[in-house]
Amino acid sequence: MFHKILSVVLFFSLISIAIAQDSFQIKGFVIHAGTLQPAEGANIVGKNLFAVTSATGAFTINNVVEGTYRFTISHIGCESKTISVDVGPNMDELKIFLNESTTELDEVQIEGKTKKREAMEVPVVTHTVSKEFLDSNRENSLMQTLKKIPGVSTISIGSGQSKPVIRGLGFNRIAVVQNGIKHEAQQWGNDHGLEIDQYGIENIQIIKGPASLVYGSDAIAGVVDIQPNVIPFQNSFTGEVNVLGESNNDLLGISAGVQGRKEKWFYRARLTYRDYGDYKVPTDQINYENYIFTLHENNLRNTAGKEANASFSVGYVSDKMKSETFFSSVNAKNGYFANAHGLEARASSIDFDSSNRDIDLPYQTVNHFKVMNSITLAFENHTLKFDLGYQTNYREEHTEPTPHGYMPKPSSTKERVFHKNTFSLNAKDSFKPNDRHDLVAGINTEFQDNKIDGWGFLIPEYNRFTIGAFAYDQYEIRSNFHLLAGIRYDYGRIRSKSYYDWFPSTIDNANGSISYVYLQRAQDKTLDFDNVSGSVGLSYINKNTTYKINVGKSFRMPLANELASDGVFYSMYRYERGNLDLDPEESYQLDIDIDHTAELFSVGVSPFLNFFENYIYLNPTSEYNETQQIYEYTQAKVFRFGGELRASTTVLKKLKLDASAEYVFARQTSGPKKDFTLPFSPPLSGLFSANYQFKDFLFFNKPQLIADYRITAAQNEIVPPEKTTEGYHVVNMSFMTEMNVFKNSSPVQMRIKLNNVFNTKYFDHTSFYRLIEVPEPGRNISISVTVPFGK
Repeated sequence: MFHKILSVVLFFSLISIAIAQDSFQIKGFVIHAGTLQPAEGANIVGKNLFAVTSATGAFTINNVVEGTYRFTISHIGCESKTISVDVGPNMDELKIFLNESTTELDEVQIEGKTKKREAMEVPVVTHTVSKEFLDSNRENSLMQTLKKIPGVSTISIGSGQSKPVIRGLGFNRIAVVQNGIKHEAQQWGNDHGLEIDQYGIENIQIIKGPASLVYGSDAIAGVVDIQPNVIPFQNSFTGEVNVLGESNNDLLGISAGVQGRKEKWFYRARLTYRDYGDYKVPTDQINYENYIFTLHENNLRNTAGKEANASFSVGYVSDKMKSETFFSSVNAKNGYFANAHGLEARASSIDFDSSNRDIDLPYQTVNHFKVMNSITLAFENHTLKFDLGYQTNYREEHTEPTPHGYMPKPSSTKERVFHKNTFSLNAKDSFKPNDRHDLVAGINTEFQDNKIDGWGFLIPEYNRFTIGAFAYDQYEIRSNFHLLAGIRYDYGRIRSKSYYDWFPSTIDNANGSISYVYLQRAQDKTLDFDNVSGSVGLSYINKNTTYKINVGKSFRMPLANELASDGVFYSMYRYERGNLDLDPEESYQLDIDIDHTAELFSVGVSPFLNFFENYIYLNPTSEYNETQQIYEYTQAKVFRFGGELRASTTVLKKLKLDASAEYVFARQTSGPKKDFTLPFSPPLSGLFSANYQFKDFLFFNKPQLIADYRITAAQNEIVPPEKTTEGYHVVNMSFMTEMNVFKNSSPVQMRIKLNNVFNTKYFDHTSFYRLIEVPEPGRNISISVTVPFGK
């Protein structure tokens, strides 16, 4: 497999030597002359040549034939400049300084704010993830790709799935939003991943801390907002093909996307396919409840999987309107570690080691289909935005039929089925009465219908309806001093449906007789919830330093599993029981962010304080059902604090050093687990990165060598039956470069990455398989090639 991939890379390399030898590359930076800060979004325009500067002010124009060219450089708020460039073998990197325009046009200044400036003015702790970051750090799932961001971690489920965690909180406490619509699946499940294709995403906004003001329930810990891609240029057609191969799990993946636009109509389309085998761990045996499972060639048996995704969108844009309709279908089949559902695998007749690509029992299949429309209407002082969405999530969980308790041996492998339909509508009006006020008011409404099937019961069927209204004002006290204040009201209703076992159980009567009854696991119940939340914050920009402070109250409605679950969760080795008396979670949080960015270095700190009035969690009891320990949902007061540190510097123009650290402390201050922490609390962690850019050589342009060194402390603060986890050190390395293969086209990008360089055996405290002593994947070499086309 890898020989084929290397052959492709060498093929591209040989072509590049033949084709690109007579063309050159123009590289440079555009800088504000007054502040020496990079000019993001500046246009460099020449005859049939064009570029736009990045956040660092850098630009590149590829495949330019030797000669003399004239370019005009322009940027909003600056005087345009025309320069002459001699293109040839001895040309230097350009540095272009733009002077501030002497003409004051207030409207142009307002409309000309960059996204970076807008983020600085909003007193909320956010992190913008660019396409460049996603391409450079791509892992097996979207959330694993985002792990390098301070404060963001994952609950990994094998090698192909993961769930987001922000500052130690996950599941339904984080809202994942795509194109304006909240992603709704079975995110309450520990073993349920995030059904989103990470290819083709250009921009993600991560909000750390409570965000119920705009996003409603489930945003109590933060938001992962996958924003719409930039509209293509007029009369354009572009695309790319991504090819990926990995050694640890023999993964082979390909993703191809295209987009185009005429005058006002545009479209996008993407297809992705990935196939991978069992992943390898740096051990040859697993100890589960004092039983030793031997691993064949270090393969974690039955962790193979397949993924096939497709998406398409069509849109229309004019001066006053923008509309885009988006369709997507994500399909996956993933195996679970064969011994993860208990000890029954010892008696199984399945030969799990016959092939590392077999997907045997237990496994799950999932299809997530979405259709969403977003329309924006611009008026003189108002901008109206409407998001309408429908999504359906269909998940089947299959396992070997095994009798448990009074349940006879089932006739099929279909243990559980969840079928969830969600209808969403968001409406928002952005009103600007004058230069100082940005008023926003809106509503969010959502209806969910979740049906179940299969011989195993965990949660009942339910309907859920929510509606919320909000309003906030971002007030410009001065050009560098902003206030944001808002309030929100929400109402929700959840109706669970009754459920009876499909088999009879025996009950001992008072008179000594025995009755056979179909036990009721759930009842018809309708519960109503409402809540008021809000936030207020300030941001102050003092030259190169930005100060933010925000105080907010958020909430989260209880879920069906927290209210009405009553069954065995075999993959989590426990019996779960809900609580109909739960109240909505209410969270109060103080966030502070200080960021200083200079020409050669930056440093920042983001501390937070957090108090839950009634945090919902699973409490292990001393009772047992069907040999499984019973866990009951309960509530407690919880105090949390922590934050992130980050620093970055550039040494000798070629070497960039980054460092970050994150820490979360949690303590239950009431309830049966008083003085304990919270489950799945991530330990203190630090990441150190070094990025060195070499000079161009042979056919490699902008070659970069990156080394990451992650240090994670031991986690001794646990909630039984969690186990303490030792600290660890892991080194990852990668090499990235560009190659000019085709004339008049963007360069081919190649990335070679080596994860877990020293094949270190370590345990991630928040991993799904941590409870059964499964270490993280061993050494992995990946090679990816991205071939762009079009113009």
